[in-house]
Amino acid sequence: MSEDISARVQTADSHSRARSARLGLGFWSLVITQFQGAFNDNALKFLVIYLVVDMSLPARQRDWLVLVVGALFALPFVLFSMTGGFLADRFSKRSVTIGTKWMELGVMIFALAALARGNLGLQAAGVFLLSSQAAIFGPSKYGLLPELLPEKDLSWGNGVVELGTFIAAISATVASGFLAFYFRGQQHWSGVILVGCTLLGLAASFGISRVPAANPARKFSNPLGDLREQIRTIRGDRVLSWAVVGNFYLWFLAALLQFTIVIYGHDILRIDERHISYLQAAVAIGIGLGSLATGYLSDAKIEYGLIPVGAVGMTIFGFLSATHGISLERAGAYLGLLGFFGGFYAVPLNALIQHRPDPARKGGVIAAANLISFVGVFAAAGVYFALAQGLRLQADEIFFAGACMTLAATFYAIVFLPDSVLRLGLWLLAHSIYPIRVEGRDNIPERGGALFVLPELTLLDAIFLAAATDRPIRFVTDAKPFIRAARLIRTALRITHLPENDTTNGFLKTISAAFSAGEAVCVAAEAASVVLEDPPGRDQLEEFLRETRAPVVIVSVKGAEDGLLRSEAGRLRLVRGSRLRSRVTVRFRAPLAPAESLHFAEALNLRKATPATRFSTPD
Repeated sequence: MSEDISARVQTADSHSRARSARLGLGFWSLVITQFQGAFNDNALKFLVIYLVVDMSLPARQRDWLVLVVGALFALPFVLFSMTGGFLADRFSKRSVTIGTKWMELGVMIFALAALARGNLGLQAAGVFLLSSQAAIFGPSKYGLLPELLPEKDLSWGNGVVELGTFIAAISATVASGFLAFYFRGQQHWSGVILVGCTLLGLAASFGISRVPAANPARKFSNPLGDLREQIRTIRGDRVLSWAVVGNFYLWFLAALLQFTIVIYGHDILRIDERHISYLQAAVAIGIGLGSLATGYLSDAKIEYGLIPVGAVGMTIFGFLSATHGISLERAGAYLGLLGFFGGFYAVPLNALIQHRPDPARKGGVIAAANLISFVGVFAAAGVYFALAQGLRLQADEIFFAGACMTLAATFYAIVFLPDSVLRLGLWLLAHSIYPIRVEGRDNIPERGGALFVLPELTLLDAIFLAAATDRPIRFVTDAKPFIRAARLIRTALRITHLPENDTTNGFLKTISAAFSAGEAVCVAAEAASVVLEDPPGRDQLEEFLRETRAPVVIVSVKGAEDGLLRSEAGRLRLVRGSRLRSRVTVRFRAPLAPAESLHFAEALNLRKATPATRFSTPD
């Protein structure tokens, strides 16, 4: 009874902290600041592009100038992202954000003068300078999220920020079309409006919560050398490197679509700037709604099992968008749905890139990921020109080529990160016949080694525990409970059998390898008791936990026995007459006292809690 009361109090406290973080002024000030920045970036870029299209130039010259503007928008992210990463680590990210907003104000005053003079060269320079400011701001923007929100709210926070960003993009693409149309010959008024927006963003930036510098001792280094170092860091983490590559492709595809939509509307649909902006807005609305939906469907964790869903949806609606002779309304619907599934793809990738790096190196890693993603934007300009002018493809045929590329990217996602397919299966299970309720989610350590302990471990327990958290877990047990489990299942769930003739050393080697890989270890009490009853093994385990400061978390799984499935010797079978849906509760209790004073045997609920099977008392 007391444990239930304690769990309810703990859950209430957890919900209170989550509400506090989600409603905090600091987080929403960042959202507003990012919204305004994204609005100005897109509004100025598309305004200049629409001004180019309105010049009635020959198609080849028009396409070339459109791509130059797009390349000038992407190039600063390649040049200055690493500098932004250094600043994000060396100084408070809040201070960097405020500084970049002052920089933006100066750039927008320059853009106002360029628009008033009607000088295309100066307008393009304004796009380059504004993008430079955004490149320096980017690492601080994304780095602030994990400092303002707990890890369990990171997917939700990314969903909100992505929704805000793409609502800004919607507003900007629509607004730029109207500005180009209604202020034709008087574009200084467009500049005045954009300067006013910058002043609002600058004011909002002062509301961001004060945060300390992550690495105030960091020295400025050669950006190329720093980039190589950050890439080595990224390559050392398989999931992080996959997320960076996936993000690269997403930005490449988005840029390719932006270039194509402008020409598609002008050449194929024969519509003006206002209606072209509606197509751009359809994509942005879709991405925003998809991002928000992904944030809520992630269940307070980074659910990268939704990435294959996004990839498949993008492929399907990419092919449909390439259908010849469709109306403006159908084109808008297909592009909107393509964007919606793009949100499923984008949010988990962003959350992984923000969460997985070490906090002291987070700004640099995010900067490198940002740079790589805008290499994709830069490459999209060249690919579009090669397809349009080299292969003479029409805009709808370029949509088809993009869908083929996305099909290849989907295959890449499934082959090179099979964990995402496993996560998708777990997510479907948890949202169908076995709704999972997680209690004590705050008791799951965000990173580093951890030891989860269950009274007993079955295949269903392993499935529900893996579905309850985004932490990679290695399940350690003897062969008996999983003797009939298929090898594919054992591999997917990271089930490791302890050797019968060397249980202690096998357990210690497994836990050491798992902690080194950033995995948690889950062990059943019965298997752990074998180690604890071996004094040398118990001493080694005690010393290892002390050195790594890995917490021990007692876990319970309830409700699995009431559903359609039963687990016997590692295989699942259907049970007739059972309820169609059964709620499963996974409870993570508060971590035990620091490893120096653990009474591990008692924590395992062993029948014998003798001095021989418990950790020694520290001096």
